[in-house]
Amino acid sequence: MGNGTAVIASVGSAFPDRSYSQEEIGALLGLENRVVKKLLHSPHIQRRHLYLPEIDPRTGRARSESAAELHAKFREGAFEIGSRAIRDALDAASLSPADVDYMMCVTSSGFMVPGLSSLFSRELGFKRNLLRADVVGMGCNAGLNGMNPLVQWVRNHPGRAALLVCCEINSAIYVLDETPRTGIVNSLFGDGAAAAVLTGYRGNGTGPAPSSQAPGVLDFESFCIPDQWAAMRFDWNAGAGKWSFFLDRDIPYVIGFNIREPVETLLKRNGLDLSSVTHWVLHTGGGVVIDSVKLSLGLEEHDVRHTRSVLRDYGNISSGSFLVSLQRLLAEGCASVGDRGVMVTMGPGAQIETALLEFGQAKT
Repeated sequence: MGNGTAVIASVGSAFPDRSYSQEEIGALLGLENRVVKKLLHSPHIQRRHLYLPEIDPRTGRARSESAAELHAKFREGAFEIGSRAIRDALDAASLSPADVDYMMCVTSSGFMVPGLSSLFSRELGFKRNLLRADVVGMGCNAGLNGMNPLVQWVRNHPGRAALLVCCEINSAIYVLDETPRTGIVNSLFGDGAAAAVLTGYRGNGTGPAPSSQAPGVLDFESFCIPDQWAAMRFDWNAGAGKWSFFLDRDIPYVIGFNIREPVETLLKRNGLDLSSVTHWVLHTGGGVVIDSVKLSLGLEEHDVRHTRSVLRDYGNISSGSFLVSLQRLLAEGCASVGDRGVMVTMGPGAQIETALLEFGQAKT
C-alpha cells in the first residue's frame, strides 16, 4: 500500500449550462403519474441541470430521443462537462493535463469504446504515457471504487499526480413512457461531472506538502448486500427500444439498515468510533436516502448540509455527487488539522463504499 500519504489536492465540478425547476421538468417530460408528480413537488430537489432535447411544437414537450441520439448526447455532453470539471480541478491544484500521470474515469450513464479516458487524453493534452482506466457500470457508488486504486498508486509514487473523473449524463438514460418506474428515475437524476486531483506526499519532503485543508485519504471499507442485487439495475425496455434504469422503492431503507456496519468497521480498524468523525460527505441518493442514513448513523442536520444542498441544486448526479459535496465542504473552510471525515457512497449490487479522511495530515 506504500508508505506515503494520499491527499485530495483539489476538486472541480461542471454541469450543463441549462437548468430547470422540477415543475418545468415535469411539464417538458410529461410526467403525469400521481406518485411521480408528488416526487416532483418534494422540497429535496429544486433544480437540475440537464441536456434536454428540443421541444416538439405539437405537444409542447421534449421530443423523444432514439437510442442513437441518446448515445450521441452522452458522448458530447460527457466530453463537454467532463472537460470543464477536469480543468476546474487542475486549475485549483495549479496543474496542467501534462502534469497528470494516471487518470481514472467513472461513468454508468453511457458506454463508449474507446472509453472516456481515451477521449479526454486525446483532446485535452495529456501525456502519451498517461496511465488510464475506466470504471463503467458500477453506478452511484463508483466514485469511491475509482478513487481507491488511485490512492494506492499515489502512496507508492509520491510527487506524482492522479486524476479521478466522474462524468454522468443521466438524461441519456431517460425513457419517456409515462410509467411510474421511468418517471421516478426522470424525477431524480441530473447531469453533472466532478473531478479530483490526488497527489502523494512523504514526510521526507517528497511531493508537495498538503495544505491544512487538504484531506488525506487513510482507508477504505466496502460492503455488499447481495440479496439486493436486483434493487438498482438497467433493463432493456423492449417497448421503448432503449435501456432503462430501475430503482426499488425500498432501497433507501435497505441502505439505512446496513450503513452502520461498514462505517463502524472502517472506524474501528483505525482506532476510532462515530464520535471521532467531524465531517461527513455522503452521496446525494435522494431525500429519503439521506434521511435514512442520517437516522442510522445518528447524524445531525448540520452533518448532511452539503449533501442536502447538492441534491437541492443538481438532483442525484450519480458517481460524482460525493465529490461536489466535498468541494462545498472544502470551500466552506471549516476543517482543521487533524479533523476526521468519512465519505460514503452507495449504489447497485447493492453496494456501500466508505473512505476515511484526515485533514492536513502528512505522515512519514
